[in-house]
Amino acid sequence: MRLSLLVPFLALMASPALAGDIEPRLTLPAGSHAVALTFDACSGAVDERILDELIADRVPATLFVTHRWLKRNAATTALLLAHADLFEIENHGENHVPAITDRPTVFGLPTAGSLAAVSEEVLGGAAAVTAAFGRSPVWYRDASARYSRDAAHLIGELGYRIAGYSLNADVGASLPADTVSKRIRAARPGDVIIAHINHPERPSGAGVVEGIKALLAKGVRFERLDAAFALPTG
Repeated sequence: MRLSLLVPFLALMASPALAGDIEPRLTLPAGSHAVALTFDACSGAVDERILDELIADRVPATLFVTHRWLKRNAATTALLLAHADLFEIENHGENHVPAITDRPTVFGLPTAGSLAAVSEEVLGGAAAVTAAFGRSPVWYRDASARYSRDAAHLIGELGYRIAGYSLNADVGASLPADTVSKRIRAARPGDVIIAHINHPERPSGAGVVEGIKALLAKGVRFERLDAAFALPTG
């Protein structure tokens, strides 16, 4: 499939920090009045504060999970399956490796380094999601949310949309709760929010919960990526 057909509404912007790579920005289709919550589950455990809030208030969300996270969180996987109407599960890779071929590290993480390694990471993560949830993922987000241009092209050729974002809520779960809450409360219609759901030990998760509750109180509607973006046909 051609990348142009697989990534509608996606603007690939040059990153100021890594000028040779791209940091995709994603917003919901024009005219949408909803906000999309997307969460990365990279490794470790699950932040039950966030998951419990999503279930309690029936808030739909898209979760990007790695194979290594799935292997360590069987009980949470079962819970996500039990609430399949709320949670869309997408591909965060096999082992949380950045899809970058032109530099050895990014944000302290060793990069894939080659297109063969990018392919292995993407396809390994996809296979894990399919095995655990009985459906093939459509979206891919790598470990750094940045991509070398050749890797971005390959991901599209493999049949996956790259999941960018427009609002970074927690900067890798590194921000204090009040800052995270303020960021989420500032969301505008059409925003795609990125946050993390695998750091129960950090204060940022409490801010995610506060921010979601504040948006709900304002009447904000939440939408999963699979509901917002139609699959290509033909």
